[in-house]
Amino acid sequence: MIASGAEPDRRLSVAPMMARTDRHERYLLRLITRRTLLYTEMVSAGALVNGDAARLLAFHRAEHPLALQVGGSHPPEMAHCARLAEAAGFDEININVGCPSARVRDGRFGACLMAEPRRVGRCVRAMRDAGALPVTVKTRIGIDDRDSYVLLREFVRIVADSGCRTFIIHARKAWLNGLSPAQNRTLPPLRYDRVYRLKQDLPELEIVLNGGIHDLESVPEHLARVDGVMIGREAYRNPYLLSVADRAVFGEDGEAPTREEVALRFLPYLRAELARGTPLAALTRHLLGLYQSRPGARRWRRSLTEGACRPGAGAQLLLDALELVKPRTPETAVPGAPARWPGSRPSEGPKPESAAAFRSG
Repeated sequence: MIASGAEPDRRLSVAPMMARTDRHERYLLRLITRRTLLYTEMVSAGALVNGDAARLLAFHRAEHPLALQVGGSHPPEMAHCARLAEAAGFDEININVGCPSARVRDGRFGACLMAEPRRVGRCVRAMRDAGALPVTVKTRIGIDDRDSYVLLREFVRIVADSGCRTFIIHARKAWLNGLSPAQNRTLPPLRYDRVYRLKQDLPELEIVLNGGIHDLESVPEHLARVDGVMIGREAYRNPYLLSVADRAVFGEDGEAPTREEVALRFLPYLRAELARGTPLAALTRHLLGLYQSRPGARRWRRSLTEGACRPGAGAQLLLDALELVKPRTPETAVPGAPARWPGSRPSEGPKPESAAAFRSG
């Protein structure tokens, strides 16, 4: 866990994704990468203030570093959320100013707030005054016809004047009318140049790039122009791509765990969650992409998907699925991955335990 008030290392992070980055998925990702910053699914401020905050904020201590994303626009509510997040032990709280869905817009938060930078600034100020937790903003490069670089820079400047030093910029504008949230992830063109320019014009701010990043090979090029890179759905579809992140991005020594080791280390967590009453399918669905593009991947996915629905199915399902994807030759992480990318900083960290140690324990 990061000390209160300290800033997480945002050189690489996984985006908040509804119905994807729940606590089970985050625990899985943490078995693959120890250093990549993880974000929760977006939680509405209203749900935290009026609902079961303890349940909504629950996470495993192994998930650190971990940021909470909140959707809201009422400063007192957002301040209350910041206090809750700090008390729960999160390392950062993030304001959603990027979601284009009509439901979110009706709640007066998400991407529509790009038209109200001073309101966002008031939320930031209230949240910063509420405690020591770092407050960040995730936004777009624009909305509808408000999509010029001048308007983007003005939005960031106004919010920064309220105390926000970190902006995660999805390099697509959002169409609030006429496109679905899924279409808003692909149809508006990516404009990395605007995010790069924002960093150049406002060098005192931390700028993290998001949108359309599907591999780690492009990360060094982006890091030469911005402070961090956030990966979205590719990290869910193919989570093992993050296996080289600790070494290549953060400069740590040690080999990445194999896919089999990741699955075996997930097994005790799966058993504990089953004992708490968590449905098996809620756990195994996050494992479906672990063997993406590997021999036997289809058998792996089918075994987990069909098996999780069978009455009486339990942890043995995962062990049986592993038998279907046993590698014929020793598995490496990502062939050709550099030991360390330019600009990465060496750091000490725990070394991954061996599969033999896992089994003997």
